[in-house]
Amino acid sequence: MTFFLLGRPANRLDASMAHFRSLRSTPKSQRERALAFAEQVRELTYALEQRVQLPLVDLPGFAGGEVHPGEELSTDPVSAARELRRRWCLGDGPVTHLVRRMESHGIVVVMPPASDPSAASVDAFSTRAARPLVVLTAARADDIYRHRFTAAHELGHLVLHADATGDSRQEKQADAFAAEFLTLQDSILPFLPRRMDLARLAELRGVWGVSLHSLVYRCRELGLISDATASRTYQRLRALDGQPGFTAESVSNFPGERPSLLGRAFELAASEAGLSVSRLAHELAWTSERVQNLLDVQEQKPVLRLVQ
Repeated sequence: MTFFLLGRPANRLDASMAHFRSLRSTPKSQRERALAFAEQVRELTYALEQRVQLPLVDLPGFAGGEVHPGEELSTDPVSAARELRRRWCLGDGPVTHLVRRMESHGIVVVMPPASDPSAASVDAFSTRAARPLVVLTAARADDIYRHRFTAAHELGHLVLHADATGDSRQEKQADAFAAEFLTLQDSILPFLPRRMDLARLAELRGVWGVSLHSLVYRCRELGLISDATASRTYQRLRALDGQPGFTAESVSNFPGERPSLLGRAFELAASEAGLSVSRLAHELAWTSERVQNLLDVQEQKPVLRLVQ
């Protein structure tokens, strides 16, 4: 009974409110579990916002944390990516600490543990309902470059698509947005090799924070290499996978790409208002373990010291 008496967001999420990667290949049961997870994140965010002021949402189409359809960016993904970079004062170079930047502009980003069955089966998804939310799952957490592109892809959905249709057109638009947002064409073009040079691309990968596959695609897209050269390069990359210089790097090694907004909000509420994991769990009618998993924090227990 306690669960139903609590003041919590009333609107339920449905599939039309969320963008799923590979929507058609994601079973309905998995989408429903993922949406239930998103609803829990919304409830947790709401509870924290009663105590801590989170960053205001700074996205076109939102005002003061609420959806405001009157303001939209260009519907062209490349133009929209450039406009958002200008709006966020990112300059023309690489985008560092992408996830933290998204959080600083009011987007709630979470990355549930791999053991969480509610979201682990879904590659990634986002929703514009109330405060924008992006869920980055463990499917891509073993590769920082895929992880960053996925985050930028979901950002593209939030900017471009008020309604989630799950069709290939929206997915291609989100990919085009992510490519331009992370590797601005006018800025990266002078650095791309005119002949395929994997050593050069490996250097650029470390600077721009995008995968070698993305850079090869960018070279082909900008007309620097032919389709045949791109195809041969992809084959070579598959053969080199796992070798020094071509191994995946875990997101855990990059703090700026791990979500921290909700955890930091809890820590502030704990220090300023005496909030604890157990108290928050009681308010939400959840287990303390569930709260800890979503916040990525541990309950601080008193230490018993024996005095002789």
